[in-house]
Amino acid sequence: MASCRGIGALALSIALLTSVPAIAEDEPAEDRVVAPTKELTIVSWGGAYTRSQMLAYVKPYRLLSGEWVWMETYNGGLKEIREQVETENVTWDVVDFELSDLIRGCREGLLETIDHGTLPPGDDGTPAADDFIPGAFTPCGVGQTVWSTVVAYDVDALGESAPSSLADFFDVDEFPGKRGLRRDPRVVLEWALIADGVAPEDVYATLETEDGLEQAFSVMDGIKNHIEWWEAGADPLRLLDSDEVVMTSAWNGRMYRPIVEDGKPYAILWDGQIWDIDSWGIVKGSDNLHKALDFIRFATGTGPLAEQTKYISYGPARLSSMALVAEETKPHLPTAPENLTLALQTDAEWWATNHVALTDKFEEWLASGGRGLSGSAR
Repeated sequence: MASCRGIGALALSIALLTSVPAIAEDEPAEDRVVAPTKELTIVSWGGAYTRSQMLAYVKPYRLLSGEWVWMETYNGGLKEIREQVETENVTWDVVDFELSDLIRGCREGLLETIDHGTLPPGDDGTPAADDFIPGAFTPCGVGQTVWSTVVAYDVDALGESAPSSLADFFDVDEFPGKRGLRRDPRVVLEWALIADGVAPEDVYATLETEDGLEQAFSVMDGIKNHIEWWEAGADPLRLLDSDEVVMTSAWNGRMYRPIVEDGKPYAILWDGQIWDIDSWGIVKGSDNLHKALDFIRFATGTGPLAEQTKYISYGPARLSSMALVAEETKPHLPTAPENLTLALQTDAEWWATNHVALTDKFEEWLASGGRGLSGSAR
């Protein structure tokens, strides 16, 4: 699977390592203790997603660099990273982040800053600054994939009454059965407002107001007793396979193989999809600073990002990669024009600011009798 493009990208990244500072370091080099060499540890989301990363660029990187790379799994957030940095016991090096968590981690000083000028150009010669999609570069991260949260549903269970709009997810009278939702206010609150008639472009302005939050939680009251909450990316498929739900929120790429390759009786509703960018970041205090950035350079190259689409239907963050994506794969990507009807891009900056407070409100709502934030029934 290793290609000439991959070898060229790796050679260029190694050359850049020797000539350009990779990380903005706060401490003078002479004050840093050089730790014994250890393997690079990459942390991602497990399941089909980690499989796609292993096949597209982790295994090729091991082969081409001669460096061993460990893969570990987490469910997102900053808890483990904060503990490692605060105790000065950093064991993770490169982490796959949701964009809002990446931004918040950078603000808190939990991540290294990255010099994007050291990233190689695309295979077509386009400079990296012009080759990545808007929003892919943040002070502490490099975007890699475009993914989305969609509604996945059981065709057999619903029969002829398949959902056709996001509002149908919240209509348990017309579409009876349990729903699966990630236990996180992200997406849940946006979906509630869109289903209640708020235009996607007005969602975050509405959530800024107390009335808007009350509206969102009141919509959720209508299905609260019909929800199975999930946390790991593999959970939605498990909930469908076990007939615990008839429809569920899911990360679109996790449904690709079950539907397209395995022929399971499930389908995706793209209406109201919430799309986002996943990014690589480096944990502050990593003993593998230069190895970590070398891996990021390779993994976000034109070829490896295109290769990943063979195994999971997430869009590459590099524009030059799309020329290498198979035509039969493109309709399954979140960025396909036909999938963008009533789509909403996550406002990562907004969530970086509001996630902690709204998670508290969300958990308070879960613990309550399901009567919104003010206690009045919808």
